[in-house]
Amino acid sequence: MSAFNALKSSKLVSWKPTGRLQQTLAGCVERKGKALHSGEVSTVRLCPAFAGQGRYFDFRSNSIPASVDFAQVSPLCTTLCKGGFRIRTVEHLLSALEAAGVDNCRIEIENLDAQSHDAEIPIFDGSAKEWMAAVEEIGLKVATDLDGKSCEKVAPHVNEPVYVWRSDSFVAAFPSELVRITYGINFPQIALSRTFCIYEEVEQMRNAGLIKGGSLENAIVCSASKGWLNPPLHFSDEPCRHKILDLIGDLSLFAQFGNQGLPVAHIIAYKGGHALHADLARRLIGMM
Repeated sequence: MSAFNALKSSKLVSWKPTGRLQQTLAGCVERKGKALHSGEVSTVRLCPAFAGQGRYFDFRSNSIPASVDFAQVSPLCTTLCKGGFRIRTVEHLLSALEAAGVDNCRIEIENLDAQSHDAEIPIFDGSAKEWMAAVEEIGLKVATDLDGKSCEKVAPHVNEPVYVWRSDSFVAAFPSELVRITYGINFPQIALSRTFCIYEEVEQMRNAGLIKGGSLENAIVCSASKGWLNPPLHFSDEPCRHKILDLIGDLSLFAQFGNQGLPVAHIIAYKGGHALHADLARRLIGMM
């Protein structure tokens, strides 16, 4: 059975040729930094992969595909889990790889605790800027399979409206000839757009064991009474742009066999989050 015939699909989605060949990195590139939630330092090495392998994490000799099949609900980030091993906060890295056209990639990750079954991707400045720079540094090449053959890249096209929702939050996808994203947020007040949080919620998050590595250097913080505590913003709509960055990373988990993950659709979201983003991918693939 060919990879195309093996693509998981549903009546909601059709896979169509993009007219492009699958790509991978031209070599390996490494980055090291502190993680947002654990506060621990980890090293990530991005390496080429064969056509059809897609993107996957290599942690303690365990392979964890960057697939919605292994996405786990976790607070304030997207986590992949397989065989008792977890990789947290994958969304910014995957967003950069999806946007840059790195269709196949082996992502090696190491942390200082050799006994730990958990690892977390570094947060850097809270955006995907460092990952985009890493891809640009090493460059891309056409990916080939074990027989040295290239593969055409296909993309998922949404056939009919579909949505997921919780309370007053929703994410919907409508048929479109191009990828379009509309995102709305409601708080007290993309690649370069940083993680953000509400100042009044910081203590609560720290008490929950989260954002141990968070600081004014890797997040923008807004107070309900004082406004932005560490301006200037990179963009006037930076929080919305960051939500789109997260959305692209989360929907990249729809990718299969080195093909496009982000659906060709007009995606409209309001007060969405990682869990709803993943639910839309599951809904499109017929998992819910």
